[in-house]
Amino acid sequence: MQRGIQQLLVEDAAKLAAVLTLDSNSVRLEVQYLLQYVLNKPRAWLLAYPDTTLNPEQQANYEALLQRRAQGEPIAYILGEREFFGLSFKVTPDTLIPRPETELLVDLALHRIFSAPLQQAGEDGRQARRGYEFRVLDLGAGSGAIALSIAHARPNIEVVAVDASSEALKVARENAARLNIRNATFVHSDWYAALGQQRFHLIVSNPPYVATTDAHLNQGDLRFEPAAALVSGADGLDDICRIVTGAQAHLEPGGWLLLEHGYDQAAQVRELLRNGGLSEVFSALDLAGIERVSGGRYPNSP
Repeated sequence: MQRGIQQLLVEDAAKLAAVLTLDSNSVRLEVQYLLQYVLNKPRAWLLAYPDTTLNPEQQANYEALLQRRAQGEPIAYILGEREFFGLSFKVTPDTLIPRPETELLVDLALHRIFSAPLQQAGEDGRQARRGYEFRVLDLGAGSGAIALSIAHARPNIEVVAVDASSEALKVARENAARLNIRNATFVHSDWYAALGQQRFHLIVSNPPYVATTDAHLNQGDLRFEPAAALVSGADGLDDICRIVTGAQAHLEPGGWLLLEHGYDQAAQVRELLRNGGLSEVFSALDLAGIERVSGGRYPNSP
């Protein structure tokens, strides 16, 4: 017997909740997303026509996608996109899935960019309303979510995004083109290796920070995401150490370094930042009350 949209939402959400151990609201949204994808219709249409049944081709496509999700494949990879900071980003198994908690990193970055001084006006005053010449470096760009969110919010700055994965950079460049963002460039680099003597007013990064023995690597979405973008040594801090160590060579005096890290790593990251010669070291809480981002400032007079 064919099932209408409303019946699919109720029954298949219950099936997913049972196999994925997710809450009912989350799985209902996921079934809704799958139906929107297969039918190419917005959420409002699904609500307006709850008794509509799928044709055989649509039903087959939907069942195939539902089965992939039931086996644990992340919904973002199935749909091929994820919203982040109000923008839609293409994602693939070559990139991490952008997560809501990472929006804190973008918020903190934008606050420092917006607080930057304006250029001095030229003789004719034409520069008075132009933004300060500001360069941002995003280390470990992945899909480009962080770099492009910053570039989109502040189109009069330059954003340089690097990644060691050429496949991830391809996705990031596609996202820049899709979003028509022109003030971001992408560099294939192992952290700072290909940047020469370039300096920046702000460096941001959501680097790998999961310990190699962390049990979470065998759970949920992490099972499907690229290990190189997740794992960083026995304590998860190897890449953060590398970023902090190289930061002073690439920060302008007074520039900031902001890092996302694990839920229990804030104290260790603050210590690394202080030992790395940065001042005004702090940690910021995400919406769950977890110290999620830490940062520090390169002194004006090193």
